[in-house]
Amino acid sequence: MTDNVIDEQNLLRPHAEQQYAHELAALARVDDRPRPPSWQLSPWAVVTYLLGGELADGTVVSPKYVGPRRLMEVAVATLATDRALLLLGVPGTAKTWVSEHLAAAISGTSTRLVQGTAGTAEEAVRYGWNYARLLAEGPTPAALVPSPVMTAMRDGAVARIEELTRIPADVQDALITILSEKTLPVPELGIEVQATKGFNVIATANDRDRGVNDLSSALRRRFNTVVLPLPASEDDEVEIVARRVAQLGSALELPQAPAAEEIRRVVTVFRELRRGVTTDGRTKLKSPSGTLSTAEAISVVTNGLALSAHFGDGVLRSADVAAGILGAVIKDPVADTVVWDEYLEAVVRGRPEWADFYRACREVAG
Repeated sequence: MTDNVIDEQNLLRPHAEQQYAHELAALARVDDRPRPPSWQLSPWAVVTYLLGGELADGTVVSPKYVGPRRLMEVAVATLATDRALLLLGVPGTAKTWVSEHLAAAISGTSTRLVQGTAGTAEEAVRYGWNYARLLAEGPTPAALVPSPVMTAMRDGAVARIEELTRIPADVQDALITILSEKTLPVPELGIEVQATKGFNVIATANDRDRGVNDLSSALRRRFNTVVLPLPASEDDEVEIVARRVAQLGSALELPQAPAAEEIRRVVTVFRELRRGVTTDGRTKLKSPSGTLSTAEAISVVTNGLALSAHFGDGVLRSADVAAGILGAVIKDPVADTVVWDEYLEAVVRGRPEWADFYRACREVAG
């Protein structure tokens, strides 16, 4: 392998357009429906890519999102207009996952990305400068460093902005002109970059995290908002966790997929604590301070799989997931410890089939 060739088999996390290239190519071959300007697939094909199905040529498209079809239809229809899309939800509701796959299916690349943080500067949204050239030549087009958003405007593609509400409010508002006028002025050069057909923005945000900067009314009006809920049923959540753990396990070269019963137990614990009531509805529970999202359940099971592979016999057991669950539940060492102890004694201890899990959790807690 030369330095200029990427061996996708060795990538820890391939981009969506790399990992699912065969599915995107198969959809493009059978897709005979109208496509908006610059789109790689029709809106119907994009939704099929997200939700999965079997194509006329026999190709099986794996589901990327498990949830209401209508939500994905609304999201895709929004991107086919001149309105930007805001995916809103609590942490772990697959906002980033959906955003990446939407961009991959629509534009063929998901890498025009601005990752929002408290330190994100306006240059990340608009443009910056190559300061060596700026000092040597002054403001010139060659010294301009376009942001992913500016690049998407030029290419007629989808730009992604992750964790929009973590970006400072004054930087957020740099998007207003871009979204309303579809233009990005560069006053230093006396020019503007106008968006070509196909350009749009997908942003993700949640309002349950610390460090949130609320969107201004002016900016929020320029988005269509789609709220992604937590999985409606336990079976849906188990399916999501099992699929993602299998994908991650393959990328990490872990020996085997975990037992379905251990995944279901982790999901059950998370759902009961999240809802504040046991599955049978008989016992009310206190909820911990954390969100206990599907993403955290995936992390707990994947970590347990690594423990069993490298320090056990390769079979995922209660002892392998107990520490991960403890870390996910107890974010506040005082209040959450009380919640977890009450759950163990009132619920877990009373389930004979969970006796091994109870012992493992008590051993981890000391």
